[in-house]
Amino acid sequence: MTTALFIHGTGVREPGFSDLYGRFTAGLLEFAPDVRTASCYWGGELGARLGAGGLSVPYTGGRSRGGPDGEIGPADGPADGTELWADLYRDPLAELAAAAGSGAGSASGPGGSAELPLGAALPAERPRALLAALDGHVGDIARGAGLPAPYLAAAVAELAASAVLSGAGAAVPDDEELARLLARALTAAALAALLDADAPVVPDGAARDAAVAALSARMGARPEGSERGLGSALARPVLRIASHQVVRRRRALTEAAHPAAADVMLYLARGEPLRRRLREAVEELEPPVVVIGHSLGGIIALDALIASPSPRVALLVTVGSQAPFLYESGALPGLVHPEPLPEHLPDWLNVYDRRDLLGYVGAPLFPGRVTDVEVDNRQPFPAAHSAYWTNPAVYRAIAARLP
Repeated sequence: MTTALFIHGTGVREPGFSDLYGRFTAGLLEFAPDVRTASCYWGGELGARLGAGGLSVPYTGGRSRGGPDGEIGPADGPADGTELWADLYRDPLAELAAAAGSGAGSASGPGGSAELPLGAALPAERPRALLAALDGHVGDIARGAGLPAPYLAAAVAELAASAVLSGAGAAVPDDEELARLLARALTAAALAALLDADAPVVPDGAARDAAVAALSARMGARPEGSERGLGSALARPVLRIASHQVVRRRRALTEAAHPAAADVMLYLARGEPLRRRLREAVEELEPPVVVIGHSLGGIIALDALIASPSPRVALLVTVGSQAPFLYESGALPGLVHPEPLPEHLPDWLNVYDRRDLLGYVGAPLFPGRVTDVEVDNRQPFPAAHSAYWTNPAVYRAIAARLP
């Protein structure tokens, strides 16, 4: 009788493991009722933990560890605009849209009866008139602020075509204030594009503010105070994760994310205890054994079987695993690209969901040695990475290959 040995992935601890293993067992037995199941639980004893209780995390509890008498850390100090910029990087038009929607003012004044000066642009056209003042100067401004000129030029073109400008122009009567809003939107769009491109160097806050000041000045605003304005009073995006709140809660966030991230780092640095735990679990079972590893569990299983042949194991199954990616990147401990898989490695079935950004394919790297099976968990990432074990297609694929 075949035994299916399940090895879990990152961040799994009790009581979550028992729930996961119970779901795995029920799902597999539905398609392979004669199979026996066993588990290799390593998270509780061998998983990563903060050995000193989080002493490496700065500003734990909102106070600096280094200051005298519990000195308040910078995250608790006065707002420096970082929170607003976090919003703008997610949506460079957020501040302009908030201004347009707030009805902060009107070009005709409170009573709606004031006349526009002769030759003045209509309220809806004022933002584009201000942007026109940047023509021919974008390259110099970008170089002065350390921004790639093409990113800033693209931001100007996209903003000039945006439908939000008309509402912002009508709502913000002061040209200097409007210029600063436009300057922040342009700078945020350029930096957001830079971040999306995974640029190795990104301007710091001082360079960013210099770009805002230069853009504002070119559009007619006085440089002093160019980093202020409507700012946080108008910017109220629905999806907001304020930077100062994240820093204040850093220990809680670190502890919540720590097991998943640190398990991977711990394994790559010192993975032999986990591989040994799996080999010991295999030796306790009657063959044939099928090792089924999810995420990091698949990496551990592949590495263990590469390093030490096990005649008991007839099939390796990896589900949502990064093992092929680590191999191609040169980071898989047991095998370095372009070395081939050893002949003693058993058949390898690799299950993945293309929406799972942590699931990779192995057949292109190991032709004839890996069978990739795609499933659709019908979930976006990151939910897709944990949804395999409620998808019948996963168990169906495994059951079809059982010895």
